Amino acid sequence: MNGTTGNLKHYEERIVRDARICGGEPVFKGTRVTLRTVLASLASGDSVEDILSDFPSLKTEDVQAAIAFAAASAEEDLPVPAVPHIR
Repeated sequence: MNGTTGNLKHYEERIVRDARICGGEPVFKGTRVTLRTVLASLASGDSVEDILSDFPSLKTEDVQAAIAFAAASAEEDLPVPAVPHIR
């Protein structure tokens, strides 16, 4: 795997929230393309090339930022299961 959690934080430079843009949903800086749209495209199996073709205002780094955001969110939001007590 290439990178560490600290390197994943680059998404903060590419993903912004502004109450005046798309109702405050996270979007890619300088666009009205929402983070949710890109993550849904990735989840449905679209390739990075497909996404860039569908949204020409995005760059490869934007899609990577979406993945980094999802990874960081999963790391922070997923509960740690309790370890069963073995007797």
